[in-house]
Amino acid sequence: MTLTFLLFLLLIIWSIPSTHYRSKFRKIVYQTEDWKINIKPLFKKEILALFGNMYPENTDYLKTRNFYRIYLTVYLALFLMYNLVKNSS
Repeated sequence: MTLTFLLFLLLIIWSIPSTHYRSKFRKIVYQTEDWKINIKPLFKKEILALFGNMYPENTDYLKTRNFYRIYLTVYLALFLMYNLVKNSS
């Protein structure tokens, strides 16, 4: 197995729980439990909540936001490493 394939596999495995984490974060941001929040393309408030502090008193929001930030940072790092290795081959 090549390094490119291993990084691709790791990227796929790492992306599996992303829908769950994004759903949880979006439900807190948009303050709803409706499942349709997962398919609506509402990005502005979500982006502001991810990079800002929309609900400073809500500890569930703060924990979820910080975890989601770390998750997305690792995802971005894996993607960049994959592209770097793929382009250098």
